[in-house]
Amino acid sequence: MDLIKAIEEKQKRPYTTQFKVGDTVKVFFKIIEGKTERIQVYEGIVLCMSNSGTRKTFTVRKESYGIGVERIFPVHSPRIVKVEIVRAGKVRRAKLYYLRDKVGKGKKVKELLGGKVSAFIAEQNKNAEAAARAQEEAIKAEKEAEHNNAPAK
Repeated sequence: MDLIKAIEEKQKRPYTTQFKVGDTVKVFFKIIEGKTERIQVYEGIVLCMSNSGTRKTFTVRKESYGIGVERIFPVHSPRIVKVEIVRAGKVRRAKLYYLRDKVGKGKKVKELLGGKVSAFIAEQNKNAEAAARAQEEAIKAEKEAEHNNAPAK
C-alpha cells in the first residue's frame, strides 16, 4: 500500500485552484488529436466534488444549445492546464444534482459578493495562470532534453 501511495503522491499537482461546489469555472483542458494539441475551454457550474487525494474529481455542468452537458474532470490530471473561477456561488449543499431538473430562473445559483471574494478569485486565477506557465515550461524543457538525447539517424 505504501508503494501505491508513493506513486500517487508523485502524480499530484503542486498547485490546484481552490474552488468549491456552486462556483462557475472555466476548465482549460488539453485535447490531443494526432500530433496536434489544442486547449478547449469548458465553462460551467461545479455540481460536485468526489473522492480525495490523487483520485479527486469534480463534475462541471453547462447548457449547450438547450441541452445539459456534464463532464467529470480529475483534479490532478496532466491534461488540465488550469481552472479559472468566473463566479463564486453561494450554496448550502455538497451536491447540486437538483439543478438537473430545474428550468429557467430556478437553475441559477446565488453569487457571493464582496471585496474579499473578488480578491480571493483574482488571487486564485493569478496563481492558476502562474502554475500553468510553470507546467508548460517544464514540459518544453522535458521535450527539449528528450530531443537533444535522441540518437542521430
